[in-house]
Amino acid sequence: MKLSKLITDFLEYLEIERNASQLTIRNYDHYLKRFIDFAGDINPKDINQELVRKYRVFLARYEDKKTGQNLKRITQNYFIIALRAFLRYLSKVDIETYAAEKIELGDQDARPIKVLDEEQLERLLDSPDISKIEGLRDKALIEALFSTGLRVSELAQLDRDQINLDRGEFGIVGKGRKERVVFLTDAAKEWIGKYLANRKDTYKPLFIRYSGKEDPSRSGENMRLTSRSIERAIEKYVKKAKIPIKATPHTLRHSFATDLLLNGADIRSVQEMLGHANISTTQIYTHITNKQLKEVHKAFHSRNR
Repeated sequence: MKLSKLITDFLEYLEIERNASQLTIRNYDHYLKRFIDFAGDINPKDINQELVRKYRVFLARYEDKKTGQNLKRITQNYFIIALRAFLRYLSKVDIETYAAEKIELGDQDARPIKVLDEEQLERLLDSPDISKIEGLRDKALIEALFSTGLRVSELAQLDRDQINLDRGEFGIVGKGRKERVVFLTDAAKEWIGKYLANRKDTYKPLFIRYSGKEDPSRSGENMRLTSRSIERAIEKYVKKAKIPIKATPHTLRHSFATDLLLNGADIRSVQEMLGHANISTTQIYTHITNKQLKEVHKAFHSRNR
């Protein structure tokens, strides 16, 4: 049996048995197609140590046609992670192939976590022109991102009837089909309420676009603001606010988690609010909060005076 057919089976397995999101499935499809482009549509028993070694060299030397740049180490690892997951699946269904456990991930540079300090956050929040409906929408979505720690894809999928402004909380189904409850700050409730009060439509999505042709079909589903549009909006306001880092919606998610930990929240609660399946993912934020603790220790410990 050829790799192409088995990869299709693997993607269906991810969807049906593992409840993987469509984004995850698309990513695995992309990564594994790169392996077929390199190795050919071979039989899985032909995958061996030497082939994997050459594939890693191929990835290390691969040059993006658009940017002319090589793949970052972390991106190379994404391709290897996908290959290992595929090989583990083949072993699970008793198909002879190279053992996934023999493939180690390459070392990679640690990615620094970007967070906004209080002053930068205020500048970002003050950037939208709230005299216009687009600005009011953007003010509301920035407040929502920092209030909830939502991923940008989760924010984009919100519907109006999900949001309970009186209770200031709502449920979502996030990454890996994991359900969780998120909470709105008083500021987020206020600005989402103002935005909705100024909406003249009855479209289902919480955040909608105001450019292009209006499409009322399917309860305004085609009016929904996309994840990419939200990313572009944040990018615009980061430049307008003259914030010296390349902040994204995920930066606001990082800032949300860091803000909670610095103000005394326990890491298990933050894990739950972020929707992390594994606490080790949440623990990356302790590197930032530990710096803050060191500064507190230096400032207030009697033996430092």
